[in-house]
Amino acid sequence: MTKSADGIASSSQAAGHSHGSFFGRRKGHKLRNHQTDLMEHLLPRLTLDLATADASAPASLFDAPVDDMRLEIGFGGGEHLVAEALAHPQTGFIGCEPYINGMAKILSLIEANNITNIRLFAGDAAELLGWARAGSFKRIDLIHPDPWPKRRHWKRRFVQDATIAQISRVLDPAGEFRFVSDIDDYCSWTLMHMQRSKDFAWIAERADDWRKPWPHYTMTRYGRKAEREGRKAAYLIFKRTNA
Repeated sequence: MTKSADGIASSSQAAGHSHGSFFGRRKGHKLRNHQTDLMEHLLPRLTLDLATADASAPASLFDAPVDDMRLEIGFGGGEHLVAEALAHPQTGFIGCEPYINGMAKILSLIEANNITNIRLFAGDAAELLGWARAGSFKRIDLIHPDPWPKRRHWKRRFVQDATIAQISRVLDPAGEFRFVSDIDDYCSWTLMHMQRSKDFAWIAERADDWRKPWPHYTMTRYGRKAEREGRKAAYLIFKRTNA
C-alpha cells in the first residue's frame, strides 16, 4: 500500500542496511540510592531472560493470566509503557531499553503503581525479536527512537528491511506496528522501508491520521521536549496484512 498521506514522505534516501539494533547500554547521571536498590532487587524479578524464558508459552512470563502481549522497543523513561500497562491490565507488556537510567525510571513507576503486567529486557531488541515465537505480539511500538542522523550511521537505525521482516513474523496476523518520531528524515526512512514490505499497510487516510497522536496516546518526556523546541512528531500506524 503506497501513499503520501498529504506528503509526509516522498523520497527514498538509502537502500536497506543490516538489521537494526541497539549499540551498547548507556548510562547518564548517577542513580539515586533508591533507584540503585530497585536495579539490584526489583529488576531481577522483572527481567526477561531469553536463555530460560519459554517463547512457546509467553503468558507464563507473567504472574497473572494475560489475553495477549505487546512490545515497546526503547521505552525511554517508561511513561508511555506504564500508562498502557495500567490501561490494559489483561495485556502482558515487554519493554526493551538498553539505557540504564531509563530502566531505573520505569522501575520507580512500576513500584509506585504496583504494576504486575510488565517484563523488562535490557539487551538488543533484535535478539528479543529473534527469540519470540511467530505471532507473539498484538502490537509493537517504537517511540522516538535514536535517529542516527549521520549517513554513515544509518545502518544503526532500528528500522531496516531485516528488522521489519522479524517484526512481521512476531506480530499477530492482525497486529500493528506503531512508530513515532519528530525527525522528518527518520519518518521518511520508516515509510520507505515499511511501504516496500508486502506484510504491512500504512493506515493513514488523511493528514491528521499521522499529524496527531492516536487516541489515548501518552506523551513522553522527550515528546514534550520536542514540542517545546518546535519539532512536530509524526504518528505512524502500520497494520499487518495477510498478503
